[in-house]
Amino acid sequence: MTTNHQSTRGEPRVALVTWAELVDLNGDDQLVLSPLAARGVAVDIVVWDDPAVDWVRYDLVVLRSPWDYALRRDEFVAWAASVPRLVNPADVVRWNTDKRYLAELAAAGVPVVPTTWIEPGETWQPPAETGEYVLKPSISAGSQDTGRYDLADPEHRRLAAAHARRLSDAGRVTMVQPYLPAVDTEGETALLYLAGPDGLTFSHAIRKGPMLTGPDLGPSAPEKAEEISPRTPGRAELAVAERTLAAVPGGTRALLYARVDLIPGPDGEPVLVELELTEPSLFIGYADGAPDRLAGAITTHLTRRP
Repeated sequence: MTTNHQSTRGEPRVALVTWAELVDLNGDDQLVLSPLAARGVAVDIVVWDDPAVDWVRYDLVVLRSPWDYALRRDEFVAWAASVPRLVNPADVVRWNTDKRYLAELAAAGVPVVPTTWIEPGETWQPPAETGEYVLKPSISAGSQDTGRYDLADPEHRRLAAAHARRLSDAGRVTMVQPYLPAVDTEGETALLYLAGPDGLTFSHAIRKGPMLTGPDLGPSAPEKAEEISPRTPGRAELAVAERTLAAVPGGTRALLYARVDLIPGPDGEPVLVELELTEPSLFIGYADGAPDRLAGAITTHLTRRP
């Protein structure tokens, strides 16, 4: 399905890529449509797995909300490799859609939340020490199949082991991380970077409130609304974000956007939770001028197209 916006013959044409359950984009992403039209850019909103789409006709294909990719990751990565002029590029999509990239960033010296990786077929039992832990698959989106477990609670220990076993039996890699309690008070800081003439430039930041309240309840779990507010990042957060981006394989010159998610660790210093380079919410509605900056980033990449 394709939705056309401001189509005029001769204009550069951009596809904003979504999934079939969000064919008009979310309200935040819609804010970029008017600034793009003001720049003379025609926009189509396109579903990534629509077989009728001719991707060659676009001057730029921008990943925005293909949020159903997690359980079809191989298909999604293959699709990305087939699309010309995709941003962020297909090699970045392949690397960033599996959170094992966190181990590479940690090895490069980025402060990353400590993570234990459980491969499919491996048996995992909760550690003897108590404390709260998060379990999730290495390939996921939107906190799917993610749970928070208090290992002082025998029932939580049982549920955590069952969660890991369920993911393993499904052939999925499991991540086990300590729950960072600072998220309950300080929240999570998401720093947004957008392309400019000289590469990625910091645009704005937001605070996200805590989302995980307990064990993974599967599809029956009620949805919890995100608590989002503007935030001014501190120097330490900006420094960790810059170190993270500097460690991206191949550099960041080809990137349209990046989102760096940080939470204070036990010592109060920020640690990386996720680096979102594939389909992040950009929260452009929470910062003055951000929709225009995203439109500017898109037009910057248009000028670089072959």
